[in-house]
Amino acid sequence: MTDLLAHIKALKLFAPGATVVVAVSGGADSVALLDLLHRFDGDLRLVVAHLNHSLRGEHADKDQEFVAGLAAGYRLPFAGERREVAALAKEWGTSLEDAGRRARYEFLYRVARAYQAGCIALAHHRDDQAETVLMRLLRGAGATGLRGMGLSRGMLKRPLLRLSRAEIECYLKGRGLTWRTDSSNADTAILRNSIRHELLPILGRYNPKVSERLAATAEILAADEEVLEQVTESAYRRLTVPGATDPSFSVAGLAAEPRGLRLRLYRRALAAQRGDLQRIALSHLEAIDHLVLAERPNAQLKLPGACLVWRGYDRLWFAAPVPAGGAFEFAVAGPGSYRLPGERMLTVSLVERPERLAGASTVAYFDPEAATFPWTVRSFRPGDRFAPLGMAGSQKVKDVFINSKIPVPERGRIPVLISRDRIIWLGGVKMGEQARVTGSLGLVLKAEILDITL
Repeated sequence: MTDLLAHIKALKLFAPGATVVVAVSGGADSVALLDLLHRFDGDLRLVVAHLNHSLRGEHADKDQEFVAGLAAGYRLPFAGERREVAALAKEWGTSLEDAGRRARYEFLYRVARAYQAGCIALAHHRDDQAETVLMRLLRGAGATGLRGMGLSRGMLKRPLLRLSRAEIECYLKGRGLTWRTDSSNADTAILRNSIRHELLPILGRYNPKVSERLAATAEILAADEEVLEQVTESAYRRLTVPGATDPSFSVAGLAAEPRGLRLRLYRRALAAQRGDLQRIALSHLEAIDHLVLAERPNAQLKLPGACLVWRGYDRLWFAAPVPAGGAFEFAVAGPGSYRLPGERMLTVSLVERPERLAGASTVAYFDPEAATFPWTVRSFRPGDRFAPLGMAGSQKVKDVFINSKIPVPERGRIPVLISRDRIIWLGGVKMGEQARVTGSLGLVLKAEILDITL
């Protein structure tokens, strides 16, 4: 039998003296994990954490009492909390299993912050890994999902991941340890339980070591995925348009890449814009790819999670949809800072005339006598007309947007700056003629659009 303690030490997951939050449900696996880490000779500072899901009434309360007793027996701090997971599942629109998982991780990260812990130890083992791979395969996943759980990903550490359930139970019996049994683990209406009690035994007829083989496959895919993530990150930095608030790409640049890399880049951009990839399926990635490869220069796609992907000429954008009725308007009484929609700021100041007036599109200079206060800053309206810099007459603002290849969804975000009932600047797009700086003025008005870093 594997020497479990020697096995965990060989993984080198924990630095000497590290503070580790140990997730303990009271079941066999987590009880073994706690005992092993307590015997660890790396001078670890352990914190026992237990979340009561409030799903099994008195049995759940007994589990919490049992884990609190374990912590006391080892003379370790205990962090326990109760959450109404059934209510959370309704609120979040997810299954009980998904709601429990989300609540559990939120709790563990909070405990880690409270105790200034550098990592969280979880009791997942090789059989759990096999179940995870099958569950994701049945739901439809690529290599990223089929790589399963990792030994070490960020703060999360899984010291038992290469050990079988049988090895863990043998360790418990050898140590004379007791644990709690969760009766809901036998409920085959839950997908993971069905895979454990029904599907894996059937597959075991074809290969008695099916769990071991699935876990090994996940580990191989994880190694491949590490390389592919590095390739994707490098391409993402190379292909994204610099300085954009939301992820944005050159369509021509994307189209020149292999399909597999394009799909990974879409996932990377969606994760950056949304914060996660929940409810994003292959069909969504293929729909984005169709936008990139289609001949039509302007089109848009709404995705789950309040995300809009649109193509405007040679740009592909990932952003939150502009809300209905999102028009804005406010007055600028004089120099100062003014909040714009989309985490931006308009700053106005009186400065010495620079040697060069032409520069970044987000900066404009005005003659103070031609651009008198108060100004009005508002969103674009149909029918707006504008005299661009260097033009004697005027043209429709809509035509300026078309000629500048501004995508339709982006036009409502552009601040239109007005003085004396004249549009003097389309912020970030084009300067106007009627308030331009002439001659050798000493002081000029400077307007600049800045991104807000929160």
